[in-house]
Amino acid sequence: MEKHFNTLRALFLFGLTLITFQSCSEDAIPSGEQEALTTAELQTILTTDEIAGTADNAIAELFANNGVTGKASTDECYTAEYSDTGFVATFNNCVLNGTDNVNGTVTVTYQVGNETAAYTATYEDFYVGNIKINGTRNYALSSDLEQGNIAFTVTSEMTVEMEDGEVISESGTKTFGFTFGEDLSTSTFSLSGNWQVEVDGNTYIVSTPNELTGSLGCEYLSSGTMNISKNGLAIVVDFGDGECDDAATLTYPDGTVEEITL
Repeated sequence: MEKHFNTLRALFLFGLTLITFQSCSEDAIPSGEQEALTTAELQTILTTDEIAGTADNAIAELFANNGVTGKASTDECYTAEYSDTGFVATFNNCVLNGTDNVNGTVTVTYQVGNETAAYTATYEDFYVGNIKINGTRNYALSSDLEQGNIAFTVTSEMTVEMEDGEVISESGTKTFGFTFGEDLSTSTFSLSGNWQVEVDGNTYIVSTPNELTGSLGCEYLSSGTMNISKNGLAIVVDFGDGECDDAATLTYPDGTVEEITL
């Protein structure tokens, strides 16, 4: 069982790392009078994952503790009650890996197989700093240790209330993958999926017709395409053909092409 918990923890930390590769440029504004997708909006599309990543890390901390069925665990800042199928944890001003204080309750149910694991996390008024999370995230994790591959798929149905009262909702599925190379420079990661974000009266629908990929030897995503629809405005983001550089291109319906710096 300990092997599976360690694998889960590694996958979570990997998921948090992926966020650092997803940055945008203020140059992403097409010519003409059509509605544009701004840098701030692109960042908003990714914000829920950043916040949820901290919540995921809180769960990883408890998985790593390898709780025993029916046993209650008490730390300086949280309590957890374990059962046959998971645990219920309540956090009280926990600081995890230098994050803002974490408060609130999360209920987790899980199943663990030989090289797979699946679980559901339900957040109830779960706070990361002054940001509140409610909703459910379903996770399916798998690994092929002989091939050096690990992957996890996250299906979310959640809302995030920001400190200023703005509410962001996200639904859909993302799959993160990682393949170990001979060293960090030859190890690769990927992101694919279909998800939707709603905020400030706008709806953004995201898909990845060609999975986004990169390597730990490069600071930027280096290949793949992402389709983003903002209230019906379709934009294609192309991250390149595998070369390590900080460039990507946006293509708008009228044919306008913009190069941005990541």
